[in-house]
Amino acid sequence: MRQNGRSQGSLGSGALALLLLAGAGLVTALPLPRPHAPARPHATLLVLGAAQYNGRPSPAFRERLDRAAALYRAGGVTRVVVSGGVGTGDRYAEGTVGRLYLARHGVPIADVQAETRSRTTLQNLQYSRALLQDAARPGRTLPVTLVTDEAHAPRALALARASGLNADVSSVPLGSGQARYRLREKLALLAYTLLGVARP
Repeated sequence: MRQNGRSQGSLGSGALALLLLAGAGLVTALPLPRPHAPARPHATLLVLGAAQYNGRPSPAFRERLDRAAALYRAGGVTRVVVSGGVGTGDRYAEGTVGRLYLARHGVPIADVQAETRSRTTLQNLQYSRALLQDAARPGRTLPVTLVTDEAHAPRALALARASGLNADVSSVPLGSGQARYRLREKLALLAYTLLGVARP
């Protein structure tokens, strides 16, 4: 009887492992949902931080900042918030680095604000709320267009909407060789959704 019980337990564990593998394979195979790009961004942009290297934006961060600068120059955007704190071992906050980069690329520094405490996407959104307040309607935040990359966009937008922000997203394309990053974003979006933190 013990042997049969052990066999049944092994079968149950094996079936569970196969189910988990199948689920992981399905998540990997499914494409990330692509949020609809707005025809015109909101007047306020929120650039979500990425790495910076000794005061210089990483290539991924630079692409986000370049998109924000292009949207500003196209007209209609009046304010840009760049969000991101100081990473482990870093000396500079992503928000500060991004603000200075935009100022050097044609965006008046008076129109750019930096959030410098956040370390995660959720913190980007939470800590930036104070900079997104609507002066005409106290206690309410302005509509905002998030600026990030295409793999990060679905999770960032889901978290923003779950946080009560009136948000859409303008995303920059990713190059090749980003399979691990895309998979991480898929799994993170799935986890947040299952936990009820985000709504895709």
